[in-house]
Amino acid sequence: MEIPRFLQKSGNTRLLFARLLSIRLLFVPLFFLPLMKIQAQTKPLDAYIQEALNNSHALKEKQFVLERNLLALEEAKRLYYPSVSLSGSYTLAAGGRKIDFPVGDLLNPVYSSLNQITNTSNFPQIENVNTLLLPNNFHDVKIRTQQPIVNAEIKLNRSIKTAQVSLQEIDMQVYRRELAKNVKIAYYQYLQAREAVAIYQNAIQLLQESKRVNESLVRNDKAVPSVISRTNSEIASVEAQAAEAHNQQRNAAAYFNHLLSRSLDEPISIDTIQIVQGGDRISVSEQEGRPFILENREELAQLNKAQEINRLLVNIEESYRKPTIGAQLDLGSQAFGLKVGPYALLGISLELPLWTANRNKLQVQQAVTNVSALNEQIEQVKQQIALQIRVAQNAVQTEQEVLQSFNTQQDAARQYYRDTFRRYKEGVANYIELLDARTQITNLDVRRSIAYYNVLMRLAELERALGAIKK
Repeated sequence: MEIPRFLQKSGNTRLLFARLLSIRLLFVPLFFLPLMKIQAQTKPLDAYIQEALNNSHALKEKQFVLERNLLALEEAKRLYYPSVSLSGSYTLAAGGRKIDFPVGDLLNPVYSSLNQITNTSNFPQIENVNTLLLPNNFHDVKIRTQQPIVNAEIKLNRSIKTAQVSLQEIDMQVYRRELAKNVKIAYYQYLQAREAVAIYQNAIQLLQESKRVNESLVRNDKAVPSVISRTNSEIASVEAQAAEAHNQQRNAAAYFNHLLSRSLDEPISIDTIQIVQGGDRISVSEQEGRPFILENREELAQLNKAQEINRLLVNIEESYRKPTIGAQLDLGSQAFGLKVGPYALLGISLELPLWTANRNKLQVQQAVTNVSALNEQIEQVKQQIALQIRVAQNAVQTEQEVLQSFNTQQDAARQYYRDTFRRYKEGVANYIELLDARTQITNLDVRRSIAYYNVLMRLAELERALGAIKK
């Protein structure tokens, strides 16, 4: 590249200008990056997603809720088993009502007649009975075994507990997918801010070199002092933008580490995204070309499982018409003092409601209404999911078009910069025009970087909407 004639007399000036051009050439590839296609995602981001899943306090809380539901299910299963209990009582009594039974008056004449007939005294005279109603020095110890035989509510309760376990498992899957999406987006936001910082730092370095060149030109009366003022102003502006981008980078890093449940100042490894240069667009096919199945969304599975629970509740309310049968066996001892009076008692119980003032029918109707309401909610959620997918697809397509448009903008900006630089060498264009051309390219590079990571973030949202994101 030819050095302008008005610079050829100064060796130091030529050296400074050559350094300026070399830095500009290093910075050019950032301007000329074509539209890219994502080929693969390297392991660091996947490892971060797994770390977030392993460390998530909310996910651990949901795991405890799942364990509680599993224990409740095991409890419901054991309602079929017999229950055995030991109970006993010992009573002391004094006073109170008495029982008068004239057993002597009834039996003594008969006994006297028998003694006369047999000419013996085998039948003694007895006293009338007069005893307390409350037992004194009396014990009752028993082992009771109860076994349900027919009980529809126990079976339905077990089915409900099973459905609740499945519902909690689905809820955990929903949270995993949402957390994975948030980690991806937070990581892309961090890379976006990081790249912006690098772009502004390169721009500052370029402006510093430009400032040194202009100072040399002013000293040699080849340029007016105002170019230095303009350069200082431009440096201050870019430094402010760099500071803002650096603050965004710190905030993005803190939020990313927060999602991973680790120290907010933890360093973040950079995940290199492999790309292929060319005109291909980033693929937005649904699950790599496979047809999208609406039921893949766990939110619908949650509602369907809730609907199943509601139907079981309807069955429970309707089961009031069915009889409940159970068996009970008591093995124990009843006696006064230290005596032993063993006994066994077997019983069968039957309960059949006959009239409840239609309370149970009203409860059934309430449960049926809940089922109908949930049916409408499921249809509404289906429409919302379809809308979410369409919006996500449109967002990806729009961001792609924005990203693709930078190819034409970059060509125009490069051509304008070359023309301005040629006119600057010829002494036709002033430094302000060259500076504006450089600013335009820097701003374009920042906007293109933002657009690129916006595509990645919209893709993550689309993957989540399709139920395709890793969980």
